[in-house]
Amino acid sequence: MAERVNQLKEEVTGLFGACKNVTEKLNLVDTLQHLGIDHLFEEPIATTLSSIHNTEFNSSSLHEVALRFRLLRQHGFWVSADEFNKFKHEDGSFVNDITDDPKALLSLYNAANLLTHNEGPLEEALLFARRHLQLIQSNLKSPLDEQVGRALKIPLPRNLKREEAISYIHEYNVQDEMYNASMHELAKLEFNRLQRVHQKELKAISRWWKDLYGDIKLDYARDRIVECYFWSYSCLYEEEYARSRIVLAKLLKLISLLDDTYDEHATLEECRVLSKAIERWDERDVSLLPEYLKKFFLKVISTFREFDELLEPHEKYRSAYIRNAFQNISKRFLQEAEWSHHDYTPSFNEQVNVSVKSAGGESIAVGLLFGLGGIATKEVFEWAIRDSDTVRSCGEVSRFMDDMADFKRGRNKMDVATSVECYIKENNVTGEVALAKIASLVDDAWKTLNQELFEHRAILPIVQQVTNFARSMMFLYHDKRDGYTNSKEVKDALENHYVKHLPI
Repeated sequence: MAERVNQLKEEVTGLFGACKNVTEKLNLVDTLQHLGIDHLFEEPIATTLSSIHNTEFNSSSLHEVALRFRLLRQHGFWVSADEFNKFKHEDGSFVNDITDDPKALLSLYNAANLLTHNEGPLEEALLFARRHLQLIQSNLKSPLDEQVGRALKIPLPRNLKREEAISYIHEYNVQDEMYNASMHELAKLEFNRLQRVHQKELKAISRWWKDLYGDIKLDYARDRIVECYFWSYSCLYEEEYARSRIVLAKLLKLISLLDDTYDEHATLEECRVLSKAIERWDERDVSLLPEYLKKFFLKVISTFREFDELLEPHEKYRSAYIRNAFQNISKRFLQEAEWSHHDYTPSFNEQVNVSVKSAGGESIAVGLLFGLGGIATKEVFEWAIRDSDTVRSCGEVSRFMDDMADFKRGRNKMDVATSVECYIKENNVTGEVALAKIASLVDDAWKTLNQELFEHRAILPIVQQVTNFARSMMFLYHDKRDGYTNSKEVKDALENHYVKHLPI
């Protein structure tokens, strides 16, 4: 199979040189992204998009203009929203005839979802495209019907690349004017090849979890190792990132155990003692802990020691960063426990300042950086822990999506008040108004994440990988469901990722 994959990669690489114009190049890059095989062609894609960005583009096709806009912005190239002015009347409204072109509307909608702050024209384009797509969706034929449906649930720039690929590989067929049999075969072979890699990792990490769970015996904890692996896999699914993927999944599972302990079981005094022991990071402090937490604490220390053993000598400085990330999230959990046990409802800003940091943005960033190669320098670790806009905005997406799901479900008696509840109390509004406000904050966070693509082009792959965590939250918590706690809601989707092979 490896020989066939290499042969297909050569054939597809040749397509870049065979493109006759900018439009063909855009369609090639877009198709590779939809099929989930763009990681195999990073260099020619980067060269192609750089050339497109520096080439004047005069097209009367809204689809083509929007496609260029989206692809360039996704890859950190700034493109002005003025590109869409040619499709508007003098008063700024879009011309009517584009409402009869669903493909163009979908392209406009996905492009407009890459808006940044203070881009009013793109806000208007987004509302315009969404409204008209909703009106015409029932009249569309397959596969455009399904593609519009997916985008209206989670816009393409906010969706997981691997999740989109699963759908698009099935939809891509010879009726498509851009169909290429080599790309289609390569996409299926590569998906199945990577799936086998992920299956092996899942088996290994499941054994690790089974041993750990059997040893520490924290029966109140959620048994969610597959979901923790899914988070790490969502951030970086490519084969070469195995070390990062495994470390991040284990880190997230330890954080989940810690969260369940503070949230569901420990007394306030036990929370304080555990937090102090984690802060001191000294195995001798185990004697201060209640009996049921002693093995857990020792397992945390030993697991972080195992993390350190994975590092090369010149990478050893990374251990301090991942340990500090765990200590920091423990402090946030303790603060939330203090509020809960004292039945204290914080102000909205007070709640958000703590809960956004307890949502895991810093831990995700440091955890995935921990196992990366040379691109993860000490300076990049410092960027990750200094509350960078990328990390904070991922924390905001995580927190607010989680809080909306919690509010819909109804929180447990020991849970701290969510941002939704704090907003209701502080502003004396209904739950519906509060949910709309929190949803708007998710949109604001995405505007910041979009802006970060241009602000940090030097570390663009890392910005994209950290942002993938926010994408995983959009997937797991879509429509106010909690796909982590109630994993049955995403069971079929997880089987598509890890169990079901694609027929060749």
